[in-house]
Amino acid sequence: MLEIPVLALDAGVSLPAYARFGDAGADLVARRDALVAPGGGRALVPTGIAVAIPEGYAGFVMPRSGLAWKHGVTVANSPGLIDSGYRDEIKVILVNLDPEEPYDVRRGDRIAQLVILPVVRAAFAVVEALEASERGAGGLGHTGR
Repeated sequence: MLEIPVLALDAGVSLPAYARFGDAGADLVARRDALVAPGGGRALVPTGIAVAIPEGYAGFVMPRSGLAWKHGVTVANSPGLIDSGYRDEIKVILVNLDPEEPYDVRRGDRIAQLVILPVVRAAFAVVEALEASERGAGGLGHTGR
């Protein structure tokens, strides 16, 4: 198991935690109340924690499916990327896609999930042509409906 150092910036909110054994995402909670207006309103919600993700890994902030399904609230830049060198407080950009109902975030509410994944650093090299593939240059939606 990978150990992630966590700095608790607010002793009154929960640290990231997995709801069940086998879960990929650890719940992140709101440090403060926020109102997310309907019709695309956004709120930047602090979580009360900072983390030190080891080099070779990154954190990905993902939406909670229940919030998306029941309220139309999701993470605006999903997935939000936390690089291994980032040490400031994790904040979540929530967006409300419901056309009519505002969404009240309360301190302590589970607002997103944090997934830690290994990442590979790539070297990009200019070439004269790309190796052929079965898909080729077929773009977005080229395989049909």
